[in-house]
Order: sequence, then structure tokens, then C-alpha cells
Amino acid sequence: MRYLTDRKRAVGLGSAKSGVHHFWAMKVSSVALLILIPLFVFTFGCVLGSSYEEVVAYYSRPFPAIVAALTIIVGFKHFNDGVQVLIEDYVHGAAQKVWIILMTCLSYGAMATGLFAIAKIAL
Repeated sequence: MRYLTDRKRAVGLGSAKSGVHHFWAMKVSSVALLILIPLFVFTFGCVLGSSYEEVVAYYSRPFPAIVAALTIIVGFKHFNDGVQVLIEDYVHGAAQKVWIILMTCLSYGAMATGLFAIAKIAL
């Protein structure tokens, strides 16, 4: 039987050196969404129920298109970070890596689809 000190048992089990960055990324995106979501609701609410031509004309202006694009980008990035934390907490082993990859692909795919739709309407 080997005698191991507490320090020796803990070596190699330390942090992954990315927790603080992930924490601050979530906080910054949360604050950004606190500003972007009301702006998006007010800009989107103006054209809710309008005809297709009016919506295209409205989103051809830069401010509503930029607000919608930023909301999509920050929203899906925040979703991706949150789901990653959830998966890291509750899924273990190889399935953890597979689920993180799948959810990252899903969130970036949805982000790209939303940005394409905004660009198609705005241009």
C-alpha cells in the first residue's frame, strides 16, 4: 500500500483551465441578451402582421437587420454554451463528446440559417 498525500492524489485532477473564460462568456452573452431581446421585440413587433413587401422593406433598413442578426448570433452562442455545461454535468464518457459536437453543430447551423434568412431579406 502506497502512502499518498492529499496533494499527490490531486495532481492531474485539476481544472481544465477554461472554466473562468466559459463563466465570463456566459455572463457577457447574458448581459448582451438583456439588451438585444427587448430591442428585437420592439423592432420585430413593428412589422408583426404586416405584408411580405412591408417586412422586406422594413428589414432592408440597417438597424432592424443588425438587431435581428446580433440577437441570432448572441442567442445561439449563449444556447451552445449553456447546453455544453448541461452535457458536461450529466453525460459522461464518449457520449459526452458526441453530444457536445452534435449540439455545437446544431446551434451553429441554426445560427447560419437565421443569418442567411436575414441577409436574404435585407439584401
